[in-house]
Amino acid sequence: MTDTPVDLDKHRGMAAQKATDLRRALAEVESNVRQLREREADLENRLMTVPAASWSEAAVKARYLLNLYAASLPTEDTRHRALVAALFDDFARLGGDS
Repeated sequence: MTDTPVDLDKHRGMAAQKATDLRRALAEVESNVRQLREREADLENRLMTVPAASWSEAAVKARYLLNLYAASLPTEDTRHRALVAALFDDFARLGGDS
């Protein structure tokens, strides 16, 4: 008996190794997506429950919401995308943000 663990992946065929790698990658992606959704839900709960104390804090909430809206726009909707971009520019100019 040895204290060194045996790497079972070395004893599998190439197809089995690829399948195992894909399963591991998929599990990692699913875990990351689940964590992202939980963090988004937490952020959205904070945005809803904590009132803005200034215009800049209100702009942060508006930016988040506009990003959600812009992400749902079809690629060919350049007019609305340009409008969202112009509003972000206004926020930056008026708020002193970059």
